[in-house]
Amino acid sequence: MDTYMTYNSITESILQELKHIVGDKYATTDADKLEIYKTDEEGNSIYFHYPEVVVFPASTEEVAAVVKLANTCLIPITPRSAGTGLSCGAIPVHHGIVMELERMNQIIEMDADNLFCIVQPGVRTVDLQQAAKAKGLLYAGDPCSAESCQIGGNLATNAGGNKAVKYGTTRHQIYSLTVVTPLGDVVKVGARLEKCSTGYCLEQLISGSEGTLGIITEATLKLRTLPPYSFDIVAIFDDSSKALALPRRILKAGIEPTSIEYMDNRAIVISGNFIKCDLPHAKNGGVYDIITVEAYDQDELDKKMEQLSDLCDEAGAVDVLMADDRIWEARKQFADACRELCLTWASSDYVVPLDKIINVTAELPEIMRKHSIDGGIVAHIGDGNIHVNILNTQNQEPEKWAHTLHAYDDDIFSLVYKLGGKMSGEHGIGYKKKDAFEKFTPAGELKLMKLLKKAWDPNNIMNPSKIIDVE
Repeated sequence: MDTYMTYNSITESILQELKHIVGDKYATTDADKLEIYKTDEEGNSIYFHYPEVVVFPASTEEVAAVVKLANTCLIPITPRSAGTGLSCGAIPVHHGIVMELERMNQIIEMDADNLFCIVQPGVRTVDLQQAAKAKGLLYAGDPCSAESCQIGGNLATNAGGNKAVKYGTTRHQIYSLTVVTPLGDVVKVGARLEKCSTGYCLEQLISGSEGTLGIITEATLKLRTLPPYSFDIVAIFDDSSKALALPRRILKAGIEPTSIEYMDNRAIVISGNFIKCDLPHAKNGGVYDIITVEAYDQDELDKKMEQLSDLCDEAGAVDVLMADDRIWEARKQFADACRELCLTWASSDYVVPLDKIINVTAELPEIMRKHSIDGGIVAHIGDGNIHVNILNTQNQEPEKWAHTLHAYDDDIFSLVYKLGGKMSGEHGIGYKKKDAFEKFTPAGELKLMKLLKKAWDPNNIMNPSKIIDVE
C-alpha cells in the first residue's frame, strides 16, 4: 500500500455534498451495504478493505461532480462495475469512496446499418451480446463471466475471453470513450473511424488502465455481422503436449477459428462434478481442445470442418466430438466450480507466445508440487493465455496462503518472463499483483507508467495503489 499517501476521511458535510450530487438514496454509509464492497471476487480476507461511502451516480455529470469534490477534499475513489475482477482492482484499499456504476446501464444506441453501438458502463456484457444478436449482429467481446460482468469493467481491464483469437480483446472493440479524468474533466477520446494517426491513441491507453487514469462513462463500440454458420467441436487427447500443439496447426492451416479453449483433466473433473455431468473421457485422463469455427457460407463451413477433423487426427486426438452445451458449460463454469470448493481459490492468467505454451505447461506440475498447490489448468490457447485455478486444499490461514501464492507466483512469473511473456493476459494487475508487477517490469517501462499516472492524477485519488505506486 502507498503508506506515504495521506487522505482525508468522509465527514458529515462531505457526505451531505455527495448526497446532493447523486441523491439521498444513492450515497450510503450503511454498514450492511458497505460489506458488499469490501472485495471483488477475492476470497482471502487479508485483502478486504471497507469503503467509507458508496455512491451510485446516474450520469457523466454526476461522476464528474463527485470526482471534483474528491480532489478538493483529497479523498480516494475506487471505480466499480460488477465487481467480478480477480486482481483486487475494485477493492478500496484506502477506504474513501467506492463509485458503483450499476445505475448507468443503458444501451443508448444500436446502429445496425453502420455497425456500432453506444453504451454506458453498467450494461451487462451478455445483455449487449443479446441485443446485438437480436439485430443479426455480433458484439465480439466475450469474457467467460459475460453473464455477470459489465462493459465498464471489461473496458477498464481490457478483458479477453473466448473469442479473442479471431476478434481480439475488449480494446479491439472500441471506437471511442467518454471519460471523467482524475481531475473531474469530461473528455471524449477516440472517434468512429477505421483508422487514425492523429496524436496519441488515448482510448487504447485508458482501456486496460484499471480505473487509475479515469472513469469510463460511455463507450462507442464496434459491432460485426453475425456469421450465420458455425460449429463447435471438442478434440480429446490423452497427452497434453499433443493438445497444446494443435492450435499452431490450426492457425497455420488458415482455418481462422473463433476460439480455441483448453482444459486439463483436473479442470474437466472439477467442472464435471460441479455441473453434475459425466464429461467424455474425464475418467480416463482426457484433456480437451474446444474449437469454434464460424463461416458465412455452408460450403466454406463444411470444408473447414473436414480440414479441422483431419488436423485433429494428425495431431493424435483419441476422439473428436461435437461440443454440445455441457462442454461449454464445463469450460465457462470452471471458476464457479473452484469457488464452490474453496472460497480462497486464486486464478492466474499469464500469457506467453503461442509456441511457448508447451514450455510453461511442461514445468507447471513441478512448480505446483514445489509449493504443494492443487488446481486445474484452462487456457485460451489460441492466444497464449493460461489460467491456473489454484485451490487452498490444505486450508492454510489467510496470511500463510497469501505467502504460498506469492512464492508460487515468483517462480511462475520468472519462467513466463524468461519465455517472453507477461503476468496478465486479461485479469489485470490490480492490487494483488502490484508488487510482482514492479519486480518483473523493466525499469524504463515502469518509470514511464509512473510519470503518466502522476501527470494525469496529481492528487493520486483515482484507484490508488492499483497497478503501480507513485511517490
